[in-house]
Amino acid sequence: MRWFRQVAAITLLNLRTVPERLGSSVVAIVGIAGVVVVLVAVLSIAEGFSAAMREAGSPDRALVMRSGADTEMTSGLGGPETDIIKQAPGIRHSGQTALASAELFVIIDLPKRSSGTPANVPLRGIQPVAFEVRPEVSIVEGRMFQFGTNEVIVGRAASGQFAGLDVGSDIQSGQVTWRVVGLFEADGSVAETEIWCDAPTLQGAYRRGNSYQSLLASLESAESFDAFKDWLTANPQVNVSVRRETEYYAAQSATLTNLVRTIGFGIAGLMAIGAVFGAILTMYTAVATRAREIATLRALGFNSAAVLVSVLAESLALAALGGLMGGLLAYAGFNGYQTSTINFQTFSQVAFAFRVTPELLVLGLVWSLGMGLVGGLLPAVRASRLPISAALREL
Repeated sequence: MRWFRQVAAITLLNLRTVPERLGSSVVAIVGIAGVVVVLVAVLSIAEGFSAAMREAGSPDRALVMRSGADTEMTSGLGGPETDIIKQAPGIRHSGQTALASAELFVIIDLPKRSSGTPANVPLRGIQPVAFEVRPEVSIVEGRMFQFGTNEVIVGRAASGQFAGLDVGSDIQSGQVTWRVVGLFEADGSVAETEIWCDAPTLQGAYRRGNSYQSLLASLESAESFDAFKDWLTANPQVNVSVRRETEYYAAQSATLTNLVRTIGFGIAGLMAIGAVFGAILTMYTAVATRAREIATLRALGFNSAAVLVSVLAESLALAALGGLMGGLLAYAGFNGYQTSTINFQTFSQVAFAFRVTPELLVLGLVWSLGMGLVGGLLPAVRASRLPISAALREL
């Protein structure tokens, strides 16, 4: 207990003298806050992109593509094949209708609203049952398109990121003009980056015949997946691969998410080196200006371990303040910021919002405390080893 009282007494003394060293303390706090802002902001990109992809999937939905295809862009299914797939066990039904939508996926060029640069935007042809397969999708403005026409509906994120996607506007793609009649939401998932239209109309516009690229099936339950997959992979009439929708989108997000996280930690690591040197200089200054006080405390019976811990505690306190400041700035400046980037798997745009999550804020605080610990260690050791006689002679 005596040792803890000594640590508390010296730490409080150190913190009370911080205003006397305000300039150097602010430099350390701002440096650490800057590292935390950059770290949290960059990682919020990966978190937002990953969340947009994760929320597009459901464990009780299965995506069927041609065997060997990694994405819808490289897949291809004939109309007769999709009819066979819809007969597989495990598919949910509405009356006599299998809740499975055979779909076409193409890319069209549209300019970004912010810069005017062209971007690859997904145009998906769906079947009438698609809304029952995806119950999270809802029309929020305008109306649903009429099947058999050149009408389309647009995801809210796509409308916000790309020009010419307002309700009532026309989209020119090749020789075809599409009329936007509605906006839809899909719980913030990647589907909100897409434009949806009638699948047979899209087949005719792109001369695809009776072909699709994927089929999305709503299953009776998540446990029905194995029976559904086994029946299809064992059926010689079709040559397909079957994946849970959640697994498919998780794989889609892996490349970009890992890249952004690597860049984020790399940049933050380089910046942390500078912040640590700032903390070291701040704490060395603190020790130098209080050398006589520390020596006096040692002469009065305060041990060297208490002095070491108290200096580290001051460094950690300054680092925590910088970490909290950086986390708040990152949250205020980046959380919810809307942007879009390319999905390296399909080479199409994905609109998403930065996400500054509680986990990222905790990570930023942990980084700040780590920088404070490293920055305060050497000055703390020096303070604990100050020769008492030499320091007292300066009194």
